[in-house]
Amino acid sequence: MRSSPLLLAVVCALASLPRLATAQSYDPPANYYATATGTGATLKSQLHDIIDGHTVISYDGARSALQVTDADPAKPGYMLTAYDRTSLHVAAINPGGSPPGWDSGATWNREHTWPRSRGVETSGPDDSDLFALRPALTSGNGDRANYNFGGTFGQAYGLKPSGTSDRPYWYPGDADAGMIARQEFYMAVRYDGSDSNTRNLELVSGNPTASNTAATLGNLDNLIQWHYAAVPDAFERRRNQVIYDDYQHNRNPFTDRPEYVWSIFMNQTNDSSLSFQGGTTGADGGSTLAVDMGRVIVGGAVPAAKSITLNKAGLNGTYYSVTTAGAATSTVSGRYNAFNTGVTGSRSINVGLTTSTAAAGLKTGTVTVDNLDVTNAGGAGRGANDANDVATVNLSVLSHANPSFAAGSDANSLTYDFGTIALGGPVPTFAFDLFNLEATAGYTAGLDLDAILGSGDTAAFSTTLSPFQGAATLAAGAGYGFTASMNTLAPGAFSVTYSLNFSDENLSGAASLGAMSLTLSGVVSAAPVDNADFNGDGFVDGADFLSWQRGFGGSASLATGDANGDGLVDAADLVIWQTQFGAGGSPLASVPEPTACCLALAAGLAVTAVRRRRAA
Repeated sequence: MRSSPLLLAVVCALASLPRLATAQSYDPPANYYATATGTGATLKSQLHDIIDGHTVISYDGARSALQVTDADPAKPGYMLTAYDRTSLHVAAINPGGSPPGWDSGATWNREHTWPRSRGVETSGPDDSDLFALRPALTSGNGDRANYNFGGTFGQAYGLKPSGTSDRPYWYPGDADAGMIARQEFYMAVRYDGSDSNTRNLELVSGNPTASNTAATLGNLDNLIQWHYAAVPDAFERRRNQVIYDDYQHNRNPFTDRPEYVWSIFMNQTNDSSLSFQGGTTGADGGSTLAVDMGRVIVGGAVPAAKSITLNKAGLNGTYYSVTTAGAATSTVSGRYNAFNTGVTGSRSINVGLTTSTAAAGLKTGTVTVDNLDVTNAGGAGRGANDANDVATVNLSVLSHANPSFAAGSDANSLTYDFGTIALGGPVPTFAFDLFNLEATAGYTAGLDLDAILGSGDTAAFSTTLSPFQGAATLAAGAGYGFTASMNTLAPGAFSVTYSLNFSDENLSGAASLGAMSLTLSGVVSAAPVDNADFNGDGFVDGADFLSWQRGFGGSASLATGDANGDGLVDAADLVIWQTQFGAGGSPLASVPEPTACCLALAAGLAVTAVRRRRAA
């Protein structure tokens, strides 16, 4: 197969370019800043030692290098220029020339963000340091000249009034303001005059005159503002990585660790203190916040994220990191987050959970905010003394409810026979319970009774059953009590079956739980019916025996112990009481029968008492 000349030319052109950083993470090596442990001047010296001695790229070499370091990540063959972030089609400039993409400054030039006239030596490593050089359109390069940086974040780029008519400020534009500030922070730390052909570069407040000897650049106050207003973006971080990987093999500490800025260029008393609104804040500045995502039933959808508010007290700017653990999610993450300086502030963070609801239980995670400032003289709960803020995000996943007529077992049907009842006699009642059995301890849904459907002789019976849901939903592990009764006004044999339709409480994942059945039956007889419930309380028990005992031999009625309605209160009625003893109680109760000897003894005592009264 014959190779295409055009294809070979493209391959050769690509091979001649320094490789681009392809890693998605632009973090420094794990121990790169291990020795940066101090504050103030000590920290500045430690960082200088870390980034000193880099591989120097020639000023001519920067013509090609800048096409790589400042490549437009969205458009191959294009480059983003300083100040206006114009995407320049650099591949179309002088193609095949030496070097490609360079037309001797006709279109773009190498912009010294720290001007030569302010202390950068043409023969030193600072002249071609890629952290200070940026590609700029030739017009922008000329407009900036050697003016100090200044102006307020939020303006358009260009010259801004400074109060000095002959020395306006140059504002680099919002897209570049934070990046420009960190480039100048780098220069002020990297170049302290210890390298040959370099001066001690210093950032100062205000609008100093250009002086190669003084080697000062302003306005530090604005650079600090921009640093907190515009955090390192992906373009800046990628650029930092490319310079480290392919050219100078050092890094910009203030892109990697923007929290170092306040301690080195301001003071050691940063007053920032972060806390979650609505949380509990301790003396150390740390706060805790519980975020309840609510409850769902197994298989239900995880609720949408909730918004929480992070507040900053104090007027100093600070960077903070946001990390998640467990199943927690956060719309804010990483260490490139900041609060502006000069004002207090608030940020909204949407937090939630990414989790399965296939199994019941507590699903949880944490969102932790760390104030990254390194100053420690601001007092308790300020700057580096500000403890972490932790939001705990919880979601309860519940098992389905489980209705039952019994508390300790799964009983889905219940049958009760009222027996034979005298026509017009006292209305008998039957007590029963409904329970919601707990499937998963602490994590079982509430139970709703949605409908009650009766079939059969519905007019002969009644219950206190009624639907319950909402605020009345039956909690897991709990029960409700009800009663059923039978009408005694019409004779006949009657029966009814009630179908009770249940569902989970109204939550995501709720399901219909099917029906349980309650069956009632009984006979209302027009003929006399033996009845030993002498006091009419619905139970045949010891109290009825006392009624019979007191009425023995006296005037006969049901209330005095005439169980068979024969007009006598005698031993025959006692036999009926013995036979019916325990009837009428709850089917769940177990009442022991009196022994035969006890009954005989009781009868004997009663007869003896009667005889004594007659003898008297």
